[in-house]
Amino acid sequence: MEPKAKKAFKMPHTLVIIFVIILAAVVLTWLIPSGEYVRVEDAATGKKLIDPSSFHLVESTPVTPWAIMDYVVTGFSKSIDLILVILFAGGAFHMVTESGALQASVAKVARRFSSRLYIFIPILTLVFTAIGTSQGVNLFIPFVPITLMLSYALGLDSIVGVGIILLGGAIGFSTGTLQINTTLVAQEIAGLQPYSGIGYRFVCLVVFYIITNAYLIRYAMKIQKDPQLSPMYELDQQNEMKNNADLDSFGTMTWRRWAILAVVVGALGLIVYGGLNLDWEMANFAAMFLWLTVIVGLLDKKGPSAIAKGLVVGCKTMLGAALIIGLARAIAAVLSAGGIIDTIVYAMAGVLNVVPSFLQAPVMFLLNIVINCFITSGSGQAAVVMPLFLPVADLVGMTRQTAILAFNFGDGFCNYVLPTSTALMGLIGAANVPYDKWMKFMWKLFLIWCVTGCILVSIAQFIRLA
Repeated sequence: MEPKAKKAFKMPHTLVIIFVIILAAVVLTWLIPSGEYVRVEDAATGKKLIDPSSFHLVESTPVTPWAIMDYVVTGFSKSIDLILVILFAGGAFHMVTESGALQASVAKVARRFSSRLYIFIPILTLVFTAIGTSQGVNLFIPFVPITLMLSYALGLDSIVGVGIILLGGAIGFSTGTLQINTTLVAQEIAGLQPYSGIGYRFVCLVVFYIITNAYLIRYAMKIQKDPQLSPMYELDQQNEMKNNADLDSFGTMTWRRWAILAVVVGALGLIVYGGLNLDWEMANFAAMFLWLTVIVGLLDKKGPSAIAKGLVVGCKTMLGAALIIGLARAIAAVLSAGGIIDTIVYAMAGVLNVVPSFLQAPVMFLLNIVINCFITSGSGQAAVVMPLFLPVADLVGMTRQTAILAFNFGDGFCNYVLPTSTALMGLIGAANVPYDKWMKFMWKLFLIWCVTGCILVSIAQFIRLA
C-alpha cells in the first residue's frame, strides 16, 4: 500500500488570519491583568497625556468569546468612511478601465520605460514618498489601479504595482519628516520646537529611499526576466487588468480618452490637495470618487443605467479589501475593551529601563514596533508612549529628539507587515494581493529596514540629535 502523499501547507485566507488574531486578543484579555494610567489634559496642547508614574491595576474586564462579533461590527462602523472610499474608488476606476483611457496612456509610458526600470520605479516611488511625508498612506488606495496597469504593461507583477505605492509612502511616513500626526504631536509632548531635527530626518529619508528602491528594482528586474518567479504569477493571470495590459491592444488616445485622463488626474490631484490644505477627511474622498464615476461615465457616452451598473461592478471588486479593513479594526477594539493596552505598554517601558544606555535608542525603536501591534494610530501611540519614554531618555542622557525618531520608525515601518494595518490591508486588498504573497516579498526588506533603523537611531544617539 502506497503511503498517502502529505498535503502541502496552504496559507489561510487573509480574513481567517485576522480572525485568529482577534481570538488571540480575546485570550490575552483573560491572561493579562487590566491596568491603566491616569491621563491628564496638557494645558499647552489640550491633549490627554499619560502620567508615567500613575500605572495601577484595575478590575479586569475580559472579553467573552460570544462578544467577538459585536466588536467586529464595531470595527466596521469605525472604518465606514475608509470602506466607502475603497468601494467608490473601485467603481470609479472600473469606469475608467472600461473607457480604455488608462490602458492607452499606460501603453505610451510602458513603451518608453520598459527597459529602464532603474529610472521608472524611483520616479514613481518618489511621488508617493513626497506625499507620504505629511499624509497617511491610506490616501493612496485610489492610485492602485494606475500603478497595477503600469506594472502589468512592463511585464511585472501586482506586487511591484502595489509596492511602488506602499514602499514609497512607507519611506515618507515612517521617517516623520513633516508628519503632523506623529512628529508634530510627539514634539509638542516633548516641548520641542515644531519640526526641529528635520535635517537628520531628511537624511534618514534619503537612506531609506535608496535602500528600498534598490530592493524593489532588483525584484522587478528578476520578475521581468522570469515572470514565473513571482509569488503572484498564477493569480495575476486571472486579473482583469493583466488581461487588458497588452500594449498592442490598448489603442490610441482619442480626445475623449484625453478628457477622461485629465479628469482622473484632476480628481486625484484635488484629493491630495484637499488632504493637505483643506482638512478633507475620508468622507470627502469618497464623495469625490462618486463624482469621478459619473463624469467619466458621461465622457464615455454611457447612460445613467450603464453608469449605475458600472459603479456596482467596480464596488464588488473592492469588497474583499473593505471586509479586511473592517475586521482588522476589531483587534484594537477587543484589546481596549479588555483594558490591557496600558498594561502591555507598562511592561514595555519596564524592559526599556534595564537596557544598557548604548542600546537604548535601538531598543526603544524595537519596543515601539511591538507597541504598534496594539496601538496602530500614530497620534494615539505618540500620546501613550512619549510620556513614558521621554523620562527614560532623560535619565540615560538620550536626547528627546532621538526618542521621537525611534518612535517615528517604530510606529511607521511595521505598518507594512502587520495584518492589523488598515493602510497595508487596504492597498494589497485593492490590488488583490493576498497577505501571505505580500510577506514572501516583504519580510526581507522589513528586516533590512529594522537593521537600518537601529543604525540610524544609534547615530542620532551618538551625535546627540537636537
